[in-house]
Amino acid sequence: MAVKERVGLVVSDKMDKTVVVAVENRAAHTKYGKVVAKTKRYKAHDEENKCKAGDRVRIQETRPLSRTKRWQVIDILTTAV
Repeated sequence: MAVKERVGLVVSDKMDKTVVVAVENRAAHTKYGKVVAKTKRYKAHDEENKCKAGDRVRIQETRPLSRTKRWQVIDILTTAV
């Protein structure tokens, strides 16, 4: 089974060892053809609290860590200014 990975933007880092990552998916509308952006938010485990709001991160699916947390941060691609 392939491991799911996503790249997204950290929108919240207020929780301890947890960040909220917004992943944007752009696709053409099935009927009208206009490119539509759809955003999905994932809660991801950040063991060392390194991520800050605005960082671009890579997350990977993992076993359930809490009621809503099923992802973990693999690495920080770019940092916020």
